[in-house]
Amino acid sequence: MSSPATYQLKDSVATITMDDGKVNVMSVAMLTALNATLDRAAADGAVVVLTGRQGMFSAGFDLKTLTAGGPDAQKMVTMGFELAHRMLSFPTPIIVACSGHAIAMGMFLVLAGDYRIGADGPFKIGANEVAIGITMPHFGIEICRQRLAPAHFNRAVIFSEMYSPTDAVPAGFLDKVVPSADLQNEAQKFAAALTKLNMTAHAASKLRLRDQTLKAIRAAIEADGGMLAR
Repeated sequence: MSSPATYQLKDSVATITMDDGKVNVMSVAMLTALNATLDRAAADGAVVVLTGRQGMFSAGFDLKTLTAGGPDAQKMVTMGFELAHRMLSFPTPIIVACSGHAIAMGMFLVLAGDYRIGADGPFKIGANEVAIGITMPHFGIEICRQRLAPAHFNRAVIFSEMYSPTDAVPAGFLDKVVPSADLQNEAQKFAAALTKLNMTAHAASKLRLRDQTLKAIRAAIEADGGMLAR
């Protein structure tokens, strides 16, 4: 079986593409593959572009596993939260090229990127936890807090409000929206410019900037531990 996440390195830019043939669920297999590609990017010292298949960044966790509960669900959820924490503290820049819908854990990964470019189109970006009967995890609250504008933070968390790519920019989900056909070129161009940074200074500055955020997210992951075990 081919990997649901592929890795391509060119001119110090590592492009990681999620494509499980469907909606890029954050399954254990996908999360394992993403961690493996980030391992390669770290070893290569590369700027990362993380993207999905056309029209779909990620629809979030595998709901079949999630609703079943138990240790498999807990493992998947913890891996997803840990991946976002890793992205926020990654030693090189991570550009998210949001290629379409980004829901729940998919949206949380968008919020974990250093710079987020979205494809324009009839796409939904947001957290649907409350809408489907899930109390927002502590992790979800903290990762939304560190990016979203205050009014939108409340609406996203307690109302499960969904945003179009254009509306997602002032809300704080995205930094920029471009035509879908231009997404990959824009992401690659921005990533290429970032390869000129001093990566030691970048990594140290990122950790200093996000010190309180990373501590809050770490505490949230620990608070959420065992929430699905039964």
